[in-house]
Amino acid sequence: MLRWLRDLPLFVALLALGIAAMYIPMAYAVRLEDWLVARTLFYHTTFLLIIVTLVGIAVSGRPVRNTARTYLVTVFGAFILIPAALALPVDYLMEDISFLQAYFEMLSCFTTTGATLFADPEVVPAPLHLLRAITGWFGGFFMLVIALSIFAPLQIGGFEIFNAARGTSKSTTQIASADGRDRLRRYSAQIFPAYLGVTALLSLGLLVSGDRMLVAVTHAMAILSTSGISPVGGLGGTQSGYLGEAFMLVFFVFAMSRHTFVRDADGAAWRALKDDKELNLALIAVLVIPALLFMRHFSAAYDPSTLETTGNAWSALWGGVFTVASFLTTTGFESQAWGGARDWSGLGTTGLILMGLAVMGGGIATTAGGIKLLRIYALYKHGQREVTRLSHPNSVAGQSLRVRLIRREGAQVAWVFFMLFVVSIAATALALSLTGMNFTDSFVFAIAGLSTTGPLVPAAGTGFIDYGSISDTAKGIFCIAMVLGRLETLAVIAVLNPNYWR
Repeated sequence: MLRWLRDLPLFVALLALGIAAMYIPMAYAVRLEDWLVARTLFYHTTFLLIIVTLVGIAVSGRPVRNTARTYLVTVFGAFILIPAALALPVDYLMEDISFLQAYFEMLSCFTTTGATLFADPEVVPAPLHLLRAITGWFGGFFMLVIALSIFAPLQIGGFEIFNAARGTSKSTTQIASADGRDRLRRYSAQIFPAYLGVTALLSLGLLVSGDRMLVAVTHAMAILSTSGISPVGGLGGTQSGYLGEAFMLVFFVFAMSRHTFVRDADGAAWRALKDDKELNLALIAVLVIPALLFMRHFSAAYDPSTLETTGNAWSALWGGVFTVASFLTTTGFESQAWGGARDWSGLGTTGLILMGLAVMGGGIATTAGGIKLLRIYALYKHGQREVTRLSHPNSVAGQSLRVRLIRREGAQVAWVFFMLFVVSIAATALALSLTGMNFTDSFVFAIAGLSTTGPLVPAAGTGFIDYGSISDTAKGIFCIAMVLGRLETLAVIAVLNPNYWR
């Protein structure tokens, strides 16, 4: 039996795992004695698992090509069909939405975008909030495994910079062969215990801080998967306060560096954090940007005649640090002090800062979206060298071979991806504007979808606009943007490459 399960095609196994996860919120609904939700989840889950089992029996005797290029198509299909299966009970239980809207909701969770149609979280039953959180958490784990087992041998997802820095191959996105099944097993076994343990540890910290069980578990899953899913509409509805935010801030590091869950791709020992360029770049952003925002608010609100200024100043500084780290990791949680800083000084914070952080993104082989920090670092090193050459044209850089490769071949492929990302933003914004959305909102929606930062829309948008108020056509375009942003442009181009289908 175990061998049969192990030999199932990846897509069937993923679909079975995603569907079986609905038993967890079903059990929670039983505990709450919400029998309608419990029955609905039980019936849908059981029926779908029977269908998947029959499909597994039908395909179990067929040979499977265990290569990374074969699994790339499987990953693409998983992001299309798994949310569709999870949307069936949501469509049945939420009578005011259509199946397309339910699919939008679950695809947003599975891609760790966190965009929700429900502006009021009270209208959603608690078990469905748990289902959304588990879907996002599972989607984050799925991307961690896929990044190491599929994207790494294909040299996409940021690994093209890493391979260029090692100097082992040309920086290219050509599809390569690899034993995908063995890599999937190895990295799944390596990552899952740490991923589950870290989530449980953060949940415990939030419980100790004062949050109730559902809120603590959901927010812990949202932080580790960078989905930003919340059953209370964000951190403003929590009871943990600044202590809970402090716990969350520590765990943002797992979305800033690929060295947190797994070892380096070349099999070397864990690097010291001080040598991790991605983490160093993230720390610079988390320290410098809040400091500049703080000085802006402080200069407008400082009053030496009152002691209240000191408390408001520290609160504003903390709000900036937490919110910047949250949007940099594409999580999208706003600190409870973020709005207080604006009220304190009377100055608003432009949404361009939050959009820029979301576009910058977290580390490669993490659950974060965006361009990724390693690509930003490669472009920075290239720009630094070019500025030096303006003053000293004949100078010879004294850095190591690894650094020279990063700022040459690494910067070249990083620039290619950066331009593809910008073109994707422009195309998505144009498509959204054709549905009747104004330019500013279409731009914000495009960045939110492609960077998988759903909470960016209410945080950086102009006026009162949410995902429920846009048309079904716009929702469909946003769904495409979420998949494109989660899988990255290079992976989609690889799937559509005619050479692959030959």
